[in-house]
Amino acid sequence: MSTSRHRRWRRKIGPVSRWLPAFARLSTVFLLIALALFVALRVAAPYLISTGFVRSGIEDALSKWTGYHAEIKGSPVLEFWPTPRITLNQITIRQPRESGDKLLGSIESLSADFSLIDALRGRTSFHEFHLVRPNLALTRDEKGLIDWSYAGLLARAISGVRYENGAEVLDPDLDAEIGAVTVEDGTLVVTDVKTAKAYHFGSVTADIAWPRLSGAISAVVIARINGEDLKVDFASRQPLLAFAGRNAETRTSLTSNLLTAHFQGIASIASLSALSGNITASIPDVPALLLWSGKSIPGIATLKSASLESDIMSSGNGLRFNNLSLSLNEASATGVMDLFTQPGKRPKIGGTLAFDQMNLKPFLDAFALRLAAGEAEEISAGIGGPLHALDVDVRLSARRAQMGLFELSDVGASMIVAGGEAKFDIGDSQFEGGEMTAHLEATQRDFDGGGKLQLSIRNADFAALAERLALKGPLPLATGSFDLDLQSPKAIWTTGLADVTGKLHFWTGEGTIPGIDAAALRTQAAEKPFFPLSAAAGGAFAFNQLNLQADFANGTAELHDAHITGATQTLTLSGVITYQSNGLALSGSLEATDPAKAAELPLLPFFIGGSWPNPVISPVPLFGNRPHAQ
Repeated sequence: MSTSRHRRWRRKIGPVSRWLPAFARLSTVFLLIALALFVALRVAAPYLISTGFVRSGIEDALSKWTGYHAEIKGSPVLEFWPTPRITLNQITIRQPRESGDKLLGSIESLSADFSLIDALRGRTSFHEFHLVRPNLALTRDEKGLIDWSYAGLLARAISGVRYENGAEVLDPDLDAEIGAVTVEDGTLVVTDVKTAKAYHFGSVTADIAWPRLSGAISAVVIARINGEDLKVDFASRQPLLAFAGRNAETRTSLTSNLLTAHFQGIASIASLSALSGNITASIPDVPALLLWSGKSIPGIATLKSASLESDIMSSGNGLRFNNLSLSLNEASATGVMDLFTQPGKRPKIGGTLAFDQMNLKPFLDAFALRLAAGEAEEISAGIGGPLHALDVDVRLSARRAQMGLFELSDVGASMIVAGGEAKFDIGDSQFEGGEMTAHLEATQRDFDGGGKLQLSIRNADFAALAERLALKGPLPLATGSFDLDLQSPKAIWTTGLADVTGKLHFWTGEGTIPGIDAAALRTQAAEKPFFPLSAAAGGAFAFNQLNLQADFANGTAELHDAHITGATQTLTLSGVITYQSNGLALSGSLEATDPAKAAELPLLPFFIGGSWPNPVISPVPLFGNRPHAQ
């Protein structure tokens, strides 16, 4: 059986061994002939092809592509090894004089490969373009479209492209080969007709792969704007539709030290009416990005970084962000957001965001996004801040939230900005074992017109709060409630303590005030005309209830008959506290809670002066009948 198998292999291998040498010899002969023709063409090409012929061919090609007139002032240089290539210098591309003489740009040096066979046949075709220091000027019209060219092949292809059965379709007579285009150290100026602004891009480097007008394109462009390098990676299977401002499948990435963004889906450079896809963006340093863009927003320093990832699609008169993942500093949230745009109305952002843990400070700072610092004068001229014409209606929830030194849990909040009014509400939250609600409002001409704050706390542990805030001095430690109503006529970010007016009401149940010993206070008052509060700090004043009311104005708080009622004695205080300097000017009294024990615990009036937390107490002598505290 084994012998039979070997015989079959010999019968198959035998014929191959006879014709293989002949095939190798024939292949070698053809290869040598092709090599000889290749070398001969390269050697003979300089004598067969004139520089002027190739030069006029590339002039015609540039004019054909752009619809402008190409002028070449420099002497062309032809190379034939390893590939035929022409280099032209000092090229100017402008509109024909009879059509306006508009300048499209200039190119210091342009190199391109050309077909040697076509040149020998009296035709020219070019590919692999390399542009050195081109200086181009483009215009973005009121429809958001780029004026790519005057009346050339590119313009005709853009206007003639069609969308059929999910693909880009171009008539064969409008199609053409392009190849690769490389740009080195270029300059681009884009003038936006609608906004009358000009955008300057310097140090432009680009690698563009576009085999044919009807084919896919991929491009990597690096440019410098305002001193920052930006890298754009763009790819599309429907580039002509994209350049025409129509909906096209695209993949675009933007990379820089200040911003990283990526979009993949269907988009248009002229409209958001059919946007659909996925978007990601990351800003590692928000203040640095704003500084680079020329905007200064007060209070934004607390918002260090931001990022988002979302599915995005057009919805009615706006955009919807589905499956949104948003990060602000250390806080992350998920939810749904909408951007509404209607003719004649302000754009509006709405939606819901759910956080596991968040810091409310960036959202309070977001109020300032409606008016940048130093732009108050511009409002009267009708010019707003970066988001001056944007309305906001966002609902927030968080399992845990931090607002400055305060910690909240199970928070439900909202931020509403509409017209000249902005409101931030905490409708429900758990705070130090109790509940807290808050309302922050800014009105009039936006935030430069002032604002107000309303804060309500019910049944919270103020002893734990004092410990958390590391407050010094004799303070009431108890479970209590708190109402605060403040307002300021100045802009929120410029308001100082002296600008605040308002009212405070604080009341508690049972508690203590460490650092106040009622017995020691009476002893010191009987022995000395004045003494520091620390001299009577050997114990604590226990009370059954506390009730305090105060008014704020001109940098001071006026205390109205604060009653701290203990089991045996009641402490009453009234007067003025200058909270900018911690100064005190208070009158007080200590008397028996039960009038029947007035003889045992006589009325002790006194004056408190100096500064917190260790003021000086001066007993007030009694004249005539003993007065009673009101």
